[in-house]
Amino acid sequence: MKTLNSLLSHKLMALVRTDSKEKGQELADVLVEAGIKVIEITMTTPGAVNIIEKLAKNKDLTVGAGTVLSTKDVKKAEKAGAKFIVSPDTNEDVIKASKKLGLISMPGVATASEVAIALDNGADILKLFPASTYGPSHLKALRDPFPGKLWCPTGGITLTSVDDWFAAGADLIGLGGPLTKGGLDKVKENVIAFNNAVAAANKVG
Repeated sequence: MKTLNSLLSHKLMALVRTDSKEKGQELADVLVEAGIKVIEITMTTPGAVNIIEKLAKNKDLTVGAGTVLSTKDVKKAEKAGAKFIVSPDTNEDVIKASKKLGLISMPGVATASEVAIALDNGADILKLFPASTYGPSHLKALRDPFPGKLWCPTGGITLTSVDDWFAAGADLIGLGGPLTKGGLDKVKENVIAFNNAVAAANKVG
């Protein structure tokens, strides 16, 4: 599947969460210009659907919707061109609706029970959230009873912790604030630094 392959090959998903449509579009454009290939526009961002629609026209991008809390938002995102759906929680209806529309489902999980529920309903990737609260050791422990599943820790990942997350079994990571640290002028520098850290963490041999 093209979308899943893109997520797993780029290994870095950028999140856009702002308090206005203008800021959201500007940040998305800056991230793309900086080299981001996988981007999640959170539905809490004003005008998120319009931003997704615009970005989806770029065939070099894999665009998804984040903070999706209802089946209504799943449908809106899909119609706008989103290819994957991310949630902070384990919402069975959202997972099922995403799969029904042929989208990649990435629900938020933190416990073994939530992992089981997410997988039973067809989740493709498990989003450990918030990652910083639990840490790499929690991811490693959760993976043991659920071998062979795909993981995307998100929330509070730092440049220095990238290696630890991949060593613990992350397949990709989700980043928001760390990419915009220092303002829009620093985005390119941050993206390059994280891409380099991700590449180093996944270097074979």
